[in-house]
Amino acid sequence: MKKVFALLTACALASVATAAGQTTAKTTQKKPVEILVIESTDYPSGKQDAQLTNGLANFLEGEAKVSTISYEEAQQDPKFANIDMSFLPVYLIKKTPQWGKKLEEALQAGYVQQNSDYYIFLHQTRTGVYQNKIANPGVLEIFVMSQCPYGVMAEGKVIDAKNDGKLPADTAIRVRYIVSYDKANNDFRSLHGSGEWEEDVRQLLIAKYYPEKFWKYLEIRNKDYRSSRWDKAMKEAGINPNKIMKKFDTEGVELLKAEAAYVDEYDIGSSPSFLWEGKELLDYNGLGQKPGLGFFNRNSSTRGAAAPAGSC
Repeated sequence: MKKVFALLTACALASVATAAGQTTAKTTQKKPVEILVIESTDYPSGKQDAQLTNGLANFLEGEAKVSTISYEEAQQDPKFANIDMSFLPVYLIKKTPQWGKKLEEALQAGYVQQNSDYYIFLHQTRTGVYQNKIANPGVLEIFVMSQCPYGVMAEGKVIDAKNDGKLPADTAIRVRYIVSYDKANNDFRSLHGSGEWEEDVRQLLIAKYYPEKFWKYLEIRNKDYRSSRWDKAMKEAGINPNKIMKKFDTEGVELLKAEAAYVDEYDIGSSPSFLWEGKELLDYNGLGQKPGLGFFNRNSSTRGAAAPAGSC
């Protein structure tokens, strides 16, 4: 599912800026945008996202009128029977011809769905809960593109915390790779080109055969992550490049196919993204509130590895 969140947030910010510069203009009565949010009962990350709410209202040039309903209540109501509630929150906008015209392009592109009553926004929030996934306690998965500067910065937060002895012993951190696989053409696609998915393969093999040296490799490699001298970084980390490359076209490629399927399963396309315990999609500050992971908070100070302000 493609996200319209960035567009809507930009519209919200532009609207605020415009309003600030037009204090003398006449105010016009905005039409109410009836928004219903299906929320998680158990996870704060699965509740209404204020930025998305404001972004939607400003994009539609209306005034948000928000009501909420719990996942459990929505499950019992027949009018929500055919709505995918596997990721919460789900945003529903009451249908009107006016909003339909505004959302026409997004509907045609498949970014937004609809039924007889609502325009449906699935998996559009920055954070949320995978309602039907089984919890995997103590596991943090960081989804990156290996040549994305923001993903590299997220890895840097982990590396600095490891070097400073701040990683909790009961937390396992795994790097996952955002890539797509075209089965028909037997081809991988990654945002930064073939060099990126090839690096993904190498890192997957290192994580499997040299797990104790994986983060050391990243610490060295990420200083110049687009360099063609990955072999030099491997040697410096104590890894045999020949052992890795012998498995590249066989086991390595299969590992990357599994990554592509996993990313598709969770519908993750932004680097970095954080999946906590297999259930919660979190941002930096949300992750930083988890026990022992305060170094992820944007205001934390680990060796100068700042939390990135963007994503790939």
